[in-house]
Amino acid sequence: MNDVKDKRMTEKQYVVDAITVMDTWRLFKIMAEFVEGFETLSDIYPCVSIFGSARVRPGDDTYEKTVEIARELAENGYHIITGGGPGIMEAGNKGAREGGGKSVGLNIHLPMEQQPNAYADVKLSFNYFFVRKVMFVKYAQAYIGMPGGFGTLDEIFEAITLIQTKRIKPFPVILVGTDYWKPLWRWIEDALLAQKLISSKDLELVTILDNPDDVVKTIKRTVIV
Repeated sequence: MNDVKDKRMTEKQYVVDAITVMDTWRLFKIMAEFVEGFETLSDIYPCVSIFGSARVRPGDDTYEKTVEIARELAENGYHIITGGGPGIMEAGNKGAREGGGKSVGLNIHLPMEQQPNAYADVKLSFNYFFVRKVMFVKYAQAYIGMPGGFGTLDEIFEAITLIQTKRIKPFPVILVGTDYWKPLWRWIEDALLAQKLISSKDLELVTILDNPDDVVKTIKRTVIV
């Protein structure tokens, strides 16, 4: 009986040890992604990161507006960083290429949706979302949020949190599309601000705009080329 118990204990300990070893080796994969990102993006400045839905298609108003914004930014000396996939990301990379700027795509390996688009000239692929988000924050001097889903909200709110807590230098965070973003922002005012979970000054961390020219002008006032 004791022999069986000892064997089970040994097998259990082996599983724990195996997981620990795998986690240790995973650290090297994480470090490799950081190193590749830092080396590839170190000389790309100034940059604007554009976020939005992967499900938007060419011809949609949001897609074409993203192309216009990215093109105009590139024509004014800014490079564009996107998540490297389809939809809004593709539109941002397309506009960057048309405007003569560097078109950067930081792709993430996913089982669906996320295939690299054809317009990114500088391409990186990541296994880890958190490494990828570090690259967005580290190398962008402004964020633009187009209509999107959970991923877009995650990226935008992480930047807002880092700025709010003074973990990074403040930069413009612009949400494009009043009809899309205003209901969310009203909830933030009615719930978070009303219950004093944020301050009124925190609301100033985000600008909501519609016109592509206004987006570019807002960034130009803050981020000098």
